[in-house]
Amino acid sequence: MNLKNASILVIDDDQDVLTAVRLLLKTEAGSVVTEKNPENLRWLLSKQSFDLIMLDMNFNSSVNTGNEGLFWLRKIKELGSDAAIIMITAYGDIDLAVRSLKEGAADFMVKPWHNEKLIAVIRETLKQKGNNGNIIQSGTEDSIIGTELLGTSDIMQDIFYKLKKIAPTDANILILGENGTGKDLIAKAIHQLSLRADKAFVKVDVGALTESLFESELFGHKKGAFTDAREDRTGRFEAASGGTLFLDEIGNISLQQQAKLLSVLQNRQVIRLGSNQPVPVDIRLICATNLPLQELANENKFRKDLIYRINTVEITVPPLRKREDDIIALAKHFVQLYAAKYLKPSVSLDDSALEKLRYYHYPGNVRELQYTIERAVIMSDGESLHGTDLIFSPIESNTSSADEPAELNLSAIEKNAILRVIEKHNGNITKAAKELGLTRTALYRRLSKYDI
Repeated sequence: MNLKNASILVIDDDQDVLTAVRLLLKTEAGSVVTEKNPENLRWLLSKQSFDLIMLDMNFNSSVNTGNEGLFWLRKIKELGSDAAIIMITAYGDIDLAVRSLKEGAADFMVKPWHNEKLIAVIRETLKQKGNNGNIIQSGTEDSIIGTELLGTSDIMQDIFYKLKKIAPTDANILILGENGTGKDLIAKAIHQLSLRADKAFVKVDVGALTESLFESELFGHKKGAFTDAREDRTGRFEAASGGTLFLDEIGNISLQQQAKLLSVLQNRQVIRLGSNQPVPVDIRLICATNLPLQELANENKFRKDLIYRINTVEITVPPLRKREDDIIALAKHFVQLYAAKYLKPSVSLDDSALEKLRYYHYPGNVRELQYTIERAVIMSDGESLHGTDLIFSPIESNTSSADEPAELNLSAIEKNAILRVIEKHNGNITKAAKELGLTRTALYRRLSKYDI
């Protein structure tokens, strides 16, 4: 469908947003109707048919949760409108906006937006709608093109979609997740999908920097600033200027280091050690930590004003045990990778190996899986990898005895936990799976495994 002929309805309780969109689309669209009160939706849809509706996620209420947008999205569907719906959201509501896609929205736009980007999204949405009278939802993706991220699970698809939306912005990103989940790959993907992709991507493990090296490494120094400063040195902030700076393990830096970092982020300029001359820097900041957000927010350990500065958008990378649909795909990817690397192109996983991979708990996450597959490929002699070829790193368990393998104890713990939760919910598998953090399918597999 052509934008020039399209009728568009914009619903937002911010009059400035309505005015801006109306003026922007005045010469682009066939007709534009704006409305502050979503309660008038029924009347509006009874009077006119719209090709596209732009719907805010939040409306004035005692608590703005973003659920208001989902409520009105469902209401539009109930009223029988076949309009394509673009959700209008702020950075903090991106998770809800992704959820809205599963409930029938065509796309979402993050405020504030670039006018050219908004028009491009509207054109593409109308084009997709015109292809078949309905919006064509994008299919499942194994990866984000041009990155090393892989995953077919729903949770990874949500992350992929979020990355595509936030990467072109300059929003500061905080990546949360356990060790080995691939936070560095997420950071690289954001950079590769951003408008800064052709500029520098600079990674710093700030948690490993001593107090004495912190300023010199990040902000640079002048010759003679301290004993070993034999020449001028450019800091990581300057090296990343124009591109992306990735500060890994941000949760491990001291309060004194945090204060110095906050000052640079607020002023967007650095002063090299031994100099009084400020140097402006233009960076896209990405930070990562393996600490849970609630622990990071402890004022005694981490400044809340710094959290607000680095956490415009938050991405939580799930542990591999919650990505069961991805385990086999990742394992096969690593088999291909290392078979080629070590000149064993015909190596594959047999049924016993697949079975072992499905039921392992992966305390080391994707990194542990990767190293396990690499070791197995190196040691393999035939064309198949068997379950016995996959040797996972041993982990400690408080309940382990000296003569009992940790895996057996963990299995017993898992079985008992499942029994308790199922009993708690009187056999309701859906509720039990939700409390255990599993899908129904995953829980059924465990019931079969433990003969419950």
